[in-house]
Amino acid sequence: GLGAARLTLVVPYLPYMRQDMAFHHGEAVTSAQFASLISREVDALVTVDPHLHRWKALSEIYAIPAEALHAAPLLADWIARNVELPFILGPDQESRQWAAEVAAHADAPFAVITKDRRGDRDVSLDFPDLSGATGRTPVLIDDIAASGETLIAAAKGLAELGLPKPVCVVVHALFVGDSYERLSKLARTVVSANTAPHLSNRIDVTGLIAGWLNRP
Repeated sequence: GLGAARLTLVVPYLPYMRQDMAFHHGEAVTSAQFASLISREVDALVTVDPHLHRWKALSEIYAIPAEALHAAPLLADWIARNVELPFILGPDQESRQWAAEVAAHADAPFAVITKDRRGDRDVSLDFPDLSGATGRTPVLIDDIAASGETLIAAAKGLAELGLPKPVCVVVHALFVGDSYERLSKLARTVVSANTAPHLSNRIDVTGLIAGWLNRP
């Protein structure tokens, strides 16, 4: 109604993406339904690190140009500035490429944990050889902290292995229930990007998004 020629939706945290299959009988695949709805209302969409697990790209479900920006360099910059001798730990095998990117930018070694999730609050972890973490600060990274159970289990596992309290760095800090308080007791500090408002926000993604919007 105001005469705009083009409408771009900026969604730092893109909701509904985690529901990428019907986990139980009768459930809707809301990631695809939400994408269909948004595709009818705007001309383009930009977001930060959407949950792409069963979907390989946003283009699989969005009928408009949909750009996924990556916060890994920003996380790595924060780690390099604030953590002495970091050792990067990814929470599961799917995070290997992401953990490797953060570690490369932060000039730090990394390893990946194997995760078996049996439910939102039932997670078991198998730790790799962490001999390379000796004398270093463990840094747990994740894209989304929802229930927080993976990070909590990882922090407990590190304590059982005799390692120092970890620094936890995530992109999207949702932290339902009391998960943030529980994790904070196990971690040296908990830091997130400001894609979702939370008191742990320390990493600003506005420049990342503005750079994409102002591209030639």
